[in-house]
Amino acid sequence: MSLVQTIQEALTPALESAGFFLEEVQVTSAGNRRIVTCIVDGEKGLNLDEVTSASREIAALLEEAPFMGETAFTLEVTSPGVDRPLTLPRHWKKNVTRLVRIVLLNGEVVTGRITGSADSSVNLVAEGKVAKEINVQFNDIKRAVVEIEFNRKGDDL
Repeated sequence: MSLVQTIQEALTPALESAGFFLEEVQVTSAGNRRIVTCIVDGEKGLNLDEVTSASREIAALLEEAPFMGETAFTLEVTSPGVDRPLTLPRHWKKNVTRLVRIVLLNGEVVTGRITGSADSSVNLVAEGKVAKEINVQFNDIKRAVVEIEFNRKGDDL
């Protein structure tokens, strides 16, 4: 098992019990030290206090973990960026009311606002000449990302 997989297995239960999700772990080398980057998320976007709390939890576990060995490491904990693809049902639930761009497996591109989601599909109001409510199965999606909206007014669109 790789170091990344070992770290993921060690951190996931502790973070989930604290209300967080471990999205990804990256381990890189910088000279004679490792850089361990953990991307952590929650049901809603994380604020600075929550990232700090997750960082403390991760640091405590990694400092005591025998699998980290004697090599010094730097820990970086961050939340997912806006450009991170939506890949899991919880990503869609978290982004209800947000505008998304979906590339389907057949190459078609759909842009619309998420109105709801289930375990296997997402509902959205698709943009076009006439806005229409559509349902897209997750199995039909090649890639999906949240579109950045600079002039968005309110959170209840």
